[in-house]
Formats: sequence, structure tokens, C-alpha cells
Amino acid sequence: MSARIHHISILNRYVKPTFEFYHNILGLKLLMKTINQDDHSMYHLFFSDNQQRIGTEITFFEMQEGEEQGFGTNTLERTILKVPTLESLHFWEKYLEEQGVCQYGIEEFAGQPILRFDAPDNTQMALVPLKEFENRQDYFPYEAPQIPLEHAILGISAIQMRVQYAEASARELLPLGWQKKTTTTFFTSPNDVLVLENLDNDFYQEVHIIQDLKNPPAQQGVGGIHHVAFGVENLADLEKVDAAINERNFKNSGIKDREFFKSLYYREPNQLLIEIATKEGSLDPEAYSNQSDTFEDIPLYLPQYLSDIREETEQILAKQQHE
Repeated sequence: MSARIHHISILNRYVKPTFEFYHNILGLKLLMKTINQDDHSMYHLFFSDNQQRIGTEITFFEMQEGEEQGFGTNTLERTILKVPTLESLHFWEKYLEEQGVCQYGIEEFAGQPILRFDAPDNTQMALVPLKEFENRQDYFPYEAPQIPLEHAILGISAIQMRVQYAEASARELLPLGWQKKTTTTFFTSPNDVLVLENLDNDFYQEVHIIQDLKNPPAQQGVGGIHHVAFGVENLADLEKVDAAINERNFKNSGIKDREFFKSLYYREPNQLLIEIATKEGSLDPEAYSNQSDTFEDIPLYLPQYLSDIREETEQILAKQQHE
């Protein structure tokens, strides 16, 4: 199977500050303004590169009620994004400081420079430059006026997990084509980090699994990562994963048709919510044909099977924004 992080989905408190930050500050393309297909009263935003490619998508659910994300183990902790060069990291360090965004300066982790920062709702993010073997020409960033193209965000570089049993999480990913790369430490802490890689020179990615037996399980909430999706090529591959999960008696969603792709959800041994999603899908170009820097000017996109509830849905969403 072709190993790739398909997308990462995050919980945020309010949709408009999310849009303002990720589009108008970070310069990401809004691929789609839609709703949570399991809760039609909840906005769901998709950001991507300029070609709507998997591996570049981060998505956000608006969850106005509920607790904030708490620190602990057994959680998806940080989203790490790619930028072209080390010079890009220096640009972003200065730019984020000018924008009033909390950033921690350029550090070194797993043998590479990294710039960690806090997004809205204290969502943990980071930027890293391309590896020396990666080709800048393989990436197609959105051309945002506020970000020089030579420094634009290119896609997802890695997902950082913090779990009690690192090997248990790794065993879920090895059958999907991920391979063990190295073991390192988490900055100055004694925690071991198991690094997996996908060995894809066209879209290289890593998974960083921090082993943490000391802290209690994290409180999942606003600002945290809801789930990470790992990609498979097609429905046949997804059906193989579904069969393997059922054989182990893991509770799962079964295969769902999201229109944009087909996928299933399950909780792995450390209770992380994992989605397995196909590359195949049928996204209507209408979803990303109306770019605007103003949230209200972007039309709501609904899958075809939800088109008959548009008026009701828009009224519910509008009411929530004014409460």
C-alpha cells in the first residue's frame, strides 16, 4: 500500500477565527466550506494546496461547546507542516512574531530544524523545511498575497502522537506501508520517540510516536486533533483494512461513503481515533471554485445527498454564529 497521511482533522471553537488564521495569516487555500456529515449543525472547513491533493489537507470542525484540550498521553498532539527551506523557517519565525502568534524559535528535533507555534485555541502546530532529497517542484502551494511563494506552506510533513505504548501504535501503521526510521528523544525530556517514515520521495512524510507512560490520558477537546487519516489507494485496499480490523474485533465504523472519498474509523490500541481513507473520490469543482478572503462570501458546499436540507442547514448555522 502507498503510505501517506491523508488529512488531519482538528476541533476549533469558532469557525470565523479559524478561517482568518489559516487562510488570511498562514496563507492556506480554503478547499471547502461544508458541514460535518455526522452532525449537520457543525461547520467543517477543508484547507489544502492548490491542487486539492491528499497529504496537504487539514480540516477543522467548529465545536462551540465543550472542554478545551488538556495535556496528557494517548493523544494526537501536533500537526507538522512543510515549508521549502531553512530560510523559510526564518521568514515564518519573524512573520508569526509580527502577527502576535506565540512561536518558540527555531529548535532542532529528530535531526532537523523545527519551528513550533500555537494556533487558535492553543492548537499545537509546527513547520519544518523539506528534506535534502525532496524536490520543491513536486509541491503546489496556494499563492497567498501575504506570503512570498518561496516560503509558502506545502503540505503535511508529520503527525506527532503521544501514547503509552509506542510499538502498539506503530504496528497499526506498518501494514499500511510505513517503516521504522529511527528512535530519538523529545527535546530535553527523557521520552523516547519512535519515528516512522513513508519512503515516498515525491511526498515524504513521518509519524512521530512519543512514548509517555508517566502522564494520565489527555482530555480531548477544543484545540486538539480529533483524528488523523491515513491513505490507501482504493476501495479494494480499504476493504482489506476493514477485514483485518474486524478479524481483531476492534470496534469500527464500517466503510462510509463521504462522497469526497470512502473511509472507515476505528480506535487503535492507545485509543487514538484513526481514519483510513481512499485516494478515490468525486469532489464537485463547485466546492473550491469560489475563493474569497471573507468567510461570509464563500458559499456553503453540500454533498449531493444533503442538497435537500440546504435551507434548513444554512438557517441553523447562521443562528449559531449570532448566539
